[in-house]
Amino acid sequence: MMPKSKAVIWDMDGVIADTAPYHLKAWQVVFRERGMNFTEEDFRHTFGQRNDTIIRSALGGEISQHEIGAIANKKEESFRRRIKQKLRPLPGVIELMTSLKKRGFQMALASSAPIENIRLVIKTLGINGCFQSIICDRDVTEGKPSPQVFLLAAERLGVEPKDCIVIEDAVAGVTAAKRAGMYCVTVTGTHPRHSLREADLVVDTLEAVSTNALERLFNPLREA
Repeated sequence: MMPKSKAVIWDMDGVIADTAPYHLKAWQVVFRERGMNFTEEDFRHTFGQRNDTIIRSALGGEISQHEIGAIANKKEESFRRRIKQKLRPLPGVIELMTSLKKRGFQMALASSAPIENIRLVIKTLGINGCFQSIICDRDVTEGKPSPQVFLLAAERLGVEPKDCIVIEDAVAGVTAAKRAGMYCVTVTGTHPRHSLREADLVVDTLEAVSTNALERLFNPLREA
């Protein structure tokens, strides 16, 4: 059994479930109402960032905090309507979570998403009991690539950063994990493999990741 002092911190969007198409459509709707064409390239560039950062980047820094909040709320309501009953876990996610629990890893979910989104996703996927801690957008003041969200997750789990593995899919998330002093496994899909090379392990699917592989990040000389 892996000692309780080891933890895996999961990102949500693009790691646990492929939420990107639903986020893209919701952003396009709210930005179109303001006369802006929000492209797939715009979306890929900002995916994984906080809503306020995305909105300021798209509409300019002069926008008021009140309007940012209104846009963000409308976008997230649209997103939640779209994912209900449609969302499925990405390949390998449920199997890896189950295996990690059996091995004694602690787990946290650390996302820049609103708590309402997180609760809906974990309920829809049936993974409610997997996480000892959940960090959402309201818990931090800085978005990725700041390490704040991951450091807070480690603190709430009572685990040292060096004893944590982050599972991510975004460049900003990988950078945040490394700045936090944590190991990082990243899944391709949202970003090309070459842009994720800062991670300790890059895979195309979590089906390729075992608990033994994660344990070897802590003990690189250990035999398979």
